[in-house]
Amino acid sequence: SICPERAGVIFEGKRYTYADINEASNRLANALTALGLGKGDAIAMLQVNSPEVMEVYYATAKIGGIFVPMNFRAKEDEIAYLLQHSEAKAIFVGDRYIPMIEAIRDKVPGVKHYISVWKRARNMQYFDDFMASGSPEDVFPVVDDSDVTILLYTAGTTGKPKGVPITHNSFGVYVLGNVEPCDPEKAEVNLLTVPLYHVAGIQGMMAAIYGGRTTAMMRQFEVKEWMETVQKEKANRAMLVPTMLKWVIDSPDFKKYDLSSMKVITYGAASMPFDVIKKAIQILPNVRFINAFGQTETASTITALGIEDHIIEGTEEVKAKKLRRLASSIGKPLPDVAIAIMGEDGKLLPTGEVGEIVAKGQRVMSGYWKDPEKTAKAIGKDGWLHTNDVGWMDEEGYIYLSGRGDDMIIRGGENISPEEVEQVVQAHPAVDEVAIIGIPDPEFGQQPRAIVALKKGAKATEEEIIEFTHAKLSSFKRPRSVVFVDELPRNPMGKVLRKACREKWGQA
Repeated sequence: SICPERAGVIFEGKRYTYADINEASNRLANALTALGLGKGDAIAMLQVNSPEVMEVYYATAKIGGIFVPMNFRAKEDEIAYLLQHSEAKAIFVGDRYIPMIEAIRDKVPGVKHYISVWKRARNMQYFDDFMASGSPEDVFPVVDDSDVTILLYTAGTTGKPKGVPITHNSFGVYVLGNVEPCDPEKAEVNLLTVPLYHVAGIQGMMAAIYGGRTTAMMRQFEVKEWMETVQKEKANRAMLVPTMLKWVIDSPDFKKYDLSSMKVITYGAASMPFDVIKKAIQILPNVRFINAFGQTETASTITALGIEDHIIEGTEEVKAKKLRRLASSIGKPLPDVAIAIMGEDGKLLPTGEVGEIVAKGQRVMSGYWKDPEKTAKAIGKDGWLHTNDVGWMDEEGYIYLSGRGDDMIIRGGENISPEEVEQVVQAHPAVDEVAIIGIPDPEFGQQPRAIVALKKGAKATEEEIIEFTHAKLSSFKRPRSVVFVDELPRNPMGKVLRKACREKWGQA
């Protein structure tokens, strides 16, 4: 490291320098080698964000292995499936997951080595002892750029999670093209709350290491702790999903904390309600915002709505254009990625026409792990990755989302983007959050329905919500019914699960 004595990670009051992390990953790499593990072997980890996750990843990379970080919110059967599917030979287990792993050991005979983290466990090696058994000597792997370094699992719309193999090159290309290298004169603190089993968390970790930034790491996101950490560690950067940003700016404690050190907030992984980003820009004037759009399948961000796009200045016409982009654009493609809009016939569409967003580039996966059938569906013969997101491109190359291919509502032959309707309903003063789904209709095929959670103490009727949309939406786009709920179902990243909404409230 260029800055060995700089804090690489701050976690729950403890500081770990870059030299500490390097030594820990060397010791772990040598200990794994002593177990007979090496190039191409899958090494799994089930643990909340912690320095150990970073150390195990770099140890795995040093021996040419494949790191498999698993969703720590998953249930027993899913974890057993991930261990079998990835062919993991070893697993590092966080203290709270030890009982669950003990319960499934019989189902995963391929896993030969179990190492417990933070707590000793019967029939498992203890992390600290295991690490101490390895030599601190540097390990130099024999790997190619095209070798898989991480196997990330992503939820499909149906069935089992899909494994996305990400190569050294995929992350290397992203980091080299988008991150300033380490500068001994310039120290930055990156606040990481996104889980490290998610591509955004891994992207944040890689960018911080390459940039020589200090990573202030939280086990999981908690709004008060997030603001406390920004204030205490004088954090400069963070990645948040829209739900997290909303909780921060709506927090009754917001004014109690000094967040002035925060300079850049990247948001993504779900659709950002216009009112949330508009309010965030107003009440966090020191912060520059970036909307990053990507998928696990693309190894990280492929389009970005940049800092300039979030500064609403200029003539009335320019301001109107910027506000429109802020409401529904995911920005322009990054330089190393080609993005196009494809029609149902597989032909690329001209500017302004709505179709599926497709991507090509060095970072895009070559296929799902051990799943030729899903690979064939995702990647066409011409090499384009089908994102399953529907959108269009304007004359300046900005891309706008219209919805998910599988969430699109079709009423009387007209396509309705759930995102568009959600943006309007979300602006109602009583509405906290909303999901729009299509429900069967004998006359029109489908009708939009709003699933609404109201703000604490607020009241609204179905009629009021529907009436509120009249000024903003064409008549065919307006919700025809409203279901009030306490909260919307979400995935671990905070993304609203419209599929779960459809299953629960999608009957006519």
